[in-house]
Amino acid sequence: MRIKTITLIAGAALVLTLTACEGGNKAGSDKPSAARSTEPTAVATTKAPDSDAEVGALPDMTGKGLQSAQDQAQAAGFYNLHSHDALGRGRMQALDRNWKVCGQTPAAGEHPADVKIDFASVKLEEDCPGKDQGASRPETANTMPDFTGKSVKVARQALDASTSLTVTDASPAGRMVLMESNWQVCTQEPTAGTKLDGQPVTLTAVKFDETC
Repeated sequence: MRIKTITLIAGAALVLTLTACEGGNKAGSDKPSAARSTEPTAVATTKAPDSDAEVGALPDMTGKGLQSAQDQAQAAGFYNLHSHDALGRGRMQALDRNWKVCGQTPAAGEHPADVKIDFASVKLEEDCPGKDQGASRPETANTMPDFTGKSVKVARQALDASTSLTVTDASPAGRMVLMESNWQVCTQEPTAGTKLDGQPVTLTAVKFDETC
C-alpha cells in the first residue's frame, strides 16, 4: 500500500511538471508574424531649382481671416509666416482672429516651402487701403520726415533710437499717449525737412478716430 501511494504521488508530480512546461512553451511559442518590409516608402516630392526646399502651392488668402489664412498656409506646407498692419500704423496682430488679409507676399502660386509669407492685414471692421502702407519698416531718417497723420509708433521707429522724443495730447484733455499705434501725429517740431543732428523732437497727437 505504501509503494502504491508513493507511485501515485510521483505520477502526480510528473503531470504537474509537464503541464507547467507546456504552459511556458505556449507563452513563448507564438508563430512569428510575417516579416515586415524595411524598405522606405517612396514619396513623390518636387524640389525648387537650385534649392533643397520642396515646392508647394500657396493659395490666395486675400479676404480671409488672418488666423484662417495662417492655418491654410500651414496646411499647404508653408510655415515661415508673418503679418503686418496694412494701414501703416505699426499695430501688432495680437489676436489673429480679429484681423483680415488684404494682400500677401508672395502672391498665390508655386513657391519653395521655406519662403517668407507676409500677410498685409487690417482689423475686421476696417477697410483695406488701396495701397499697402506698411509693407516695409521705415529707415532711420537723417532729416525730419513729415509725420502728419502717421502713427506715433511709426514716427518713433523712423527716428534714431537715441532721439529725445516728447509726445503730448493735442486735445485739451491732456491724456497720456500710451498705445502709440492708436495715436496720429498732428504737429511736429522740428518741421519736416530739418536736418536731424541729435536735437530733441516734439510731437502732438490725437487718437485716430479724432480730428487734430
